Formats: sequence, structure tokens, C-alpha cells
Amino acid sequence: MNQIKLYFLTGFLGSGKTTLLKNLLENMEGTKVGVIQNELGKISIDGTVLQNDDIHMVELNRGSIFCSCLRLSFVDALAKMSQQGLEYVFVESSGFGDPSNAEEILEATKVLVGEVYDFRGCICLVDCYNFLDQLEDEITIDRQLKHCNLAVLTKVDLVDREQIELIKEKVQEINPVCPITESENGNINRSFYDMDLMKYQWAECEETTNSAETKPKTFSMNFAGEIEKDKLEAFLEKIEPSVYRAKGFFKVKNEGWEKVDVVGKKLDYVPYEAQEKSELVFISKIGIALIREIKKAWDECVGLPMKLNN
Repeated sequence: MNQIKLYFLTGFLGSGKTTLLKNLLENMEGTKVGVIQNELGKISIDGTVLQNDDIHMVELNRGSIFCSCLRLSFVDALAKMSQQGLEYVFVESSGFGDPSNAEEILEATKVLVGEVYDFRGCICLVDCYNFLDQLEDEITIDRQLKHCNLAVLTKVDLVDREQIELIKEKVQEINPVCPITESENGNINRSFYDMDLMKYQWAECEETTNSAETKPKTFSMNFAGEIEKDKLEAFLEKIEPSVYRAKGFFKVKNEGWEKVDVVGKKLDYVPYEAQEKSELVFISKIGIALIREIKKAWDECVGLPMKLNN
């Protein structure tokens, strides 16, 4: 029996994992592919983007797949997916996913279903636009790079060559053996499929930093109706210092539906298909205090009814 080629995609919040994975999947027509998609909150935004009738997809939300809160569910999902006759499986972890214990998870899967997977490595995405600001504050980024077998520098079109070279130096300080490649608009050279990435393993398996205690708070809000773009931007600008990320879908007046993504000080809009309602998910830097910040900013900038959930 041919083994299923298995890849893990890691990378901090907003590094472009979903965009890159979507591009990979679009070039795999006729190939049987599975995706395990992981988000911290209970509402899946990125899963909506990836949905495709040709893809066998499982979503694991409300935590990290490397944390004890979801670890068994992750192993079970890998086991069940191995029975679907797939050729490839991609696992997109949450932005806070620390894959330090990936080896243990793979061993547990092997106990359940045997050696059905050919683990091809962890691919870590590095957001060139925000990386230098994030690096000193987030141990997650250090762990993701230590335990990767290929680093992909994303958003290289948004920074100059000097910054790209500096980021490469920082990555090599953390992981001196993994190869580094670059990606623009989620496109990547597919030569990695033919590479033996596992020979670039740098760090040994260790306990993940992901736990129920370290998981950041997530909140969501929904809104019926349309919103003027300048009011939405003003609202997002006010809450930006208090969130790691905000993402979702909004119906914008005179423009239609947009996919909205806030990472650091960067706000992106992409036209999107109609949704049932406008919805945003927030990953908090300040715990439950974000509830107050969201309500205050919304009332000041928008002033229309909305519903906030945790």
C-alpha cells in the first residue's frame, strides 16, 4: 500500500497559511487530497475559504491541535483520514500552534493505524511584513521555526530586499539547518514535493507550549446589514492594538461582500461571495478586557446593533 504524503503547515497568525494552501490545492486537480484545518476560536473563517467538493476536509477548532485539549482529536482525525484513499494530507495548524510534540502525535497515529503516513515535514511560514515586530514577544514563533523542515518567507513583495535578508539571518539564528524559500501572494515553488525535508530536522521532540492556560481568548461578533467602509476601518483601527488578529466577512455598503483580515497594522480586503451575515473573529492580546474594547470602539465608530459572542 502506498503511504499518504503528510505535511504540517505552521506559522504565526496572519502569515498566509490558508492562502498558500489554497494555491497548492488549486494545482492538484485529479489528486485525492485531505486537509485538517485548525483554528483557535469556535467559528471557522479560514475553513470557509478552503471548502471544496474535491477536498476531504476536517476542522478542529477551539484550541491548538498540539495542545492536550485537542491532541486526541487530532490523532483521531489523522486515523480516520487515513481510511479515505488519499494521496496527500495537509494539516494547517492555528497561528499559535507549537509543533514541538509533532513526533509524539505521529507515533500515536502509527499505533492506531500503522505506518500509513509518510511524514514529509513541517513547513513554517514567516510573515516578512510583521515578523521583526512579533519575534521578540512570541515564543510560539521561535518554537515553530525550531521545529520546521522548511521556512517560507511570505509577503516578500511588501518589504525591501534588505529586510528580507535580515529576516533570513534571524531565521537561521533560530534554525541553522532548514532551507529557506520565498513566497509572493501565496505562491510557492513546488520543488519541495521532491525534497527530503526530514533531513533538515534541527530540534528534538519536546513538550509543546500549547496549553489551556496559554491559549489566547477568542471572541466573535456578527452584524446584520451593511456597513460603510470608512466606519469599519475606523473600528478596526481602534481595536488593532488589543488583538493579535481579526478576520471575517463583511457586507460593505456600495461594494458588496469583502473578506477582512487584520494582522498588526495591516488591513486587507478581498471581494468574496455572499455570506449569511457579517461576522468577525478576534484573537485577544488582553484577555476578556477585549470585550469592553470592542463594544466601545463599535459604539463610537459604527453605532449600529451587533452581537458579541465568546
